[in-house]
Amino acid sequence: MTQLIVGAYGTSLDIPQHNMLGLPALVAELQSQGVDPVGLLQGTELSPEQMLDPNTRISHRQKLVIFANMKRLMHHADSGLRAGGRQRLSDFGIFGYAMMSSETFGQAVDFGIRHIRLLGPIFEKSFRLEGSEGVFSGQGFFALGELMPLATEFWFASIHSLVQCVLEKPFPSVRLLLPYPAPDYWQCYEAVFRCPVVFNSEVMEWRFDASVLQLPCPNANPITSAMTMGFCQQLVASLPDESDLIESVRMVCLSRSGRFPGVDAVAETLGLSTRTLHRRLAEQQRTYQSVLDEVRCALAIEFLQQSDMPMDELAAQVGFSEAANFRKAFRKWTGRSPGDYRKALRSTV
Repeated sequence: MTQLIVGAYGTSLDIPQHNMLGLPALVAELQSQGVDPVGLLQGTELSPEQMLDPNTRISHRQKLVIFANMKRLMHHADSGLRAGGRQRLSDFGIFGYAMMSSETFGQAVDFGIRHIRLLGPIFEKSFRLEGSEGVFSGQGFFALGELMPLATEFWFASIHSLVQCVLEKPFPSVRLLLPYPAPDYWQCYEAVFRCPVVFNSEVMEWRFDASVLQLPCPNANPITSAMTMGFCQQLVASLPDESDLIESVRMVCLSRSGRFPGVDAVAETLGLSTRTLHRRLAEQQRTYQSVLDEVRCALAIEFLQQSDMPMDELAAQVGFSEAANFRKAFRKWTGRSPGDYRKALRSTV
């Protein structure tokens, strides 16, 4: 089995490292519904002109605000699928043309995963092979809370549009597994992805027939491929450091629940001395505790949304021996008590 994992989060939620690729499709979808899209930018401090500026960079937090505004403004529940389906190859910029000109679809996927930062993903992505199936997988999606369905629909529908542009034929989806309840419009998922969709899954996975990876891309061109891939590499290099180290620390922490590893154990797992790990995190203006707190907060939000777990048990699952200490920490992380957060999440279902 081969696997590639790419993180979605940078060193801070407020570092402007995402471009606007693909987001104009949200504007187009709102306009088609007769909604003034200016509200999409409410609370972001962005202007409509910046939405169309290729040099605009936005933070992860601003992107989440945009999705929250989309959820508030849209008239059709399946707007995420609709907007993603509007994407054209040109909407993915030089990234899309680099994939299109790859020799084979497998090479296009490899390139896409390695440079996916250019699309500004809002949760971690990975790709692996399991026998006759390829698997696109998402991690860290629980931190999206009530925005998870909309963001997932838009992301997967957008990628579906992209891969069909690259292949110039239907993508051979096998099964889509999603970690949230089936919406009333669940049939729309199957219409878009042309495969069975399993809701309330423990994982987020998009499985497809791996034989497609061997297919030549219809628009393969070695010269165009070399030029566009080189340009994409330059663009990635110009982005703020996403830090593979921080992502690695998160993954080590997420490999356990209840009893999280100490910094010494994490350093050993990563093949570093504790001193070196502290130094390298400090270079990113981070600490081990801050990364661990992000993991604990994200897990807590997932448990609050997906289960009726008593607070004492939930606290233990995220590393607290007493519920009172968990409540205090959760309020510090989110500004709300866990009970209030759970009520707000349930009220949106």
